[in-house]
Order: sequence, then structure tokens, then C-alpha cells
Amino acid sequence: MKRRTFMRSTLATGLALAGSGLVEANGAPSAPVRKFKLKYAPHFGMFKNHSGEDLVDQLKFMHDQGFTALEDNGLPDRPVADQERIGSTLAKLGMEMGVFVATKDFQNPTMVLDKPEIREKFLGDIRNAVEVAKRVNAKWCTVVPGCHDERLEWDYQMANVIDNFRRCAEICEKANLIMVMEPLNNRRDHPKLFLTKIAQAYAICRGANSPSVKILFDMYHQQITEGNIIPNIDLAWSEVAYFQVGDNPGRKEPTTGEMNYRNIFKHIHSKGFTGVVGMEHGNFRPGKDGEQAVIDAYVLSDNF
Repeated sequence: MKRRTFMRSTLATGLALAGSGLVEANGAPSAPVRKFKLKYAPHFGMFKNHSGEDLVDQLKFMHDQGFTALEDNGLPDRPVADQERIGSTLAKLGMEMGVFVATKDFQNPTMVLDKPEIREKFLGDIRNAVEVAKRVNAKWCTVVPGCHDERLEWDYQMANVIDNFRRCAEICEKANLIMVMEPLNNRRDHPKLFLTKIAQAYAICRGANSPSVKILFDMYHQQITEGNIIPNIDLAWSEVAYFQVGDNPGRKEPTTGEMNYRNIFKHIHSKGFTGVVGMEHGNFRPGKDGEQAVIDAYVLSDNF
């Protein structure tokens, strides 16, 4: 019992030092306490009880714990000064920017329609995403192509989505920005959406035929929608550019639900994936203990 207490105390001390954002004598960031096999990307707020509210301090804590990427869905809504501060800090820490949400609509049909006034709205979002991406050196942005239209045949909607992604790609290709479309579950979280399955996203990618149109494989959503995670990863592999994590049920860190993320991560790694794996989930427990549990879950799941 004493040995366990000592180990916990030692670990807590190490975390406190790591979270302080210490730097080496030459001004370089301190070495992380571990090296993960994949580029797991936390989001702001995930470790705020350890790091505090300041965005730079949060990034330093993530870096010191071994995380090499960040994702921030709400990045376009942050002041430009904050975007630039995030971008410069990521560069100094040698971290990579994951996804931010470029355009979304969870209530209305958008990309399933062939309507110029609606198209101009999401094209404007994409143009803005290009500027945001420049500030943080981002390679990917998330696109949710809106809800389905009950008055229009499904195949016409599919054709419109492909055409609209082609128009968006004309903007993104020039900026080397990749739109990753995200199939979301319609059983629990988003009942109206058009895009729900990986095969559907795969078909859109093949139809759009652009290096700027790829798939965001959110494994939480797909566990609910269709399961069969590893086989679908293999089937859609050529069009998958990004992964996101969340256990089911609950959408919390790995080890809190039914999914075997250690095997999934092992499979992704074995296929040579070098992109970002976004930690788009909540913490199962509150406070510092809950934040440490998130770190421990990734240490365990990355141990393959």
C-alpha cells in the first residue's frame, strides 16, 4: 500500500512539473514525459484543472504530457489574435494543428441542395477557413454537409453534395487545405443529417475526385451508426485523412465504454497512418483526477 502511495505521489509531482511549461536553458520546450505512437490531439479545456485557463499554458501542458497535436472545433470563432497566438505556440512546441470546423448546419439542408444563395454561404465559410488555416498552419478542416431534404429524391441530394464539394475544392486545392467530411450518427445525436455512414462518405470522395475532399472517421459516431470499425477503416482507407475518438456509450475517453481502442489504434498504426487522431470526447470524471484518467487511458491504449 505504501509503495502505491509513493508511486502516485511521484507521478503527481511529475505532472505538476510538466504542467508548469518548463523550458530548457536554451529556451527550447522541455522534453515530453512520454512519446505516443500516434498523434493524439486533445482540445482546449480537457486539462484546464492542471494547466489553468490560458490557451498557451494549456498547449504547454499537452506538449509536456506527450501529445503532439491539437484540435479546436471552434477555432474560427476565436479572435484573430488568439488564432495567431495558438499558431505561434504550436510552432514553438513542434505540435501539429488538427481539425477545426469550417462549416456546419445541424438543422437545415445545405449541400444537398442546388441553390446559389445557400451555396454562397458555405463557400464563404470555406474561404474563411482558408484564412484561419494560414494562421495556425492547419492542413484539415471539418465539413458537415447539413441535413437531408425530405422533398427531394436521395440520389439527387447525393449528386448535389458531390457537386458542392467540387466547388469547395476549387478554393481549398489552391491553399493545400483538406476538407474532411464527418459522418455523424442519426440515432442519438444528430437525427436530421444527410451524411451518416462511412461508405456514403467514401462514395462522395470518389465522386468529387479531389485531394481536398476526404473523410473524417469519427469512431464514436460510427460505433453507434454501423459498428464494424476496423473493416470499414480498411474499406475506406484510401479516402480517410483523419480520425476522432470517443468511447461508447458516453462519448468519453477510451476504456470507459465498449470499444477496444488499443486494438483499433494498433490497426491504424500498422497501416502506416501518420495523421492526427482527435480526442473529441469529454472526461469521464471531473477535476484533476478525471484529467489524469484521460492521460492514463491513452497511455494504456497506445501500449501495443
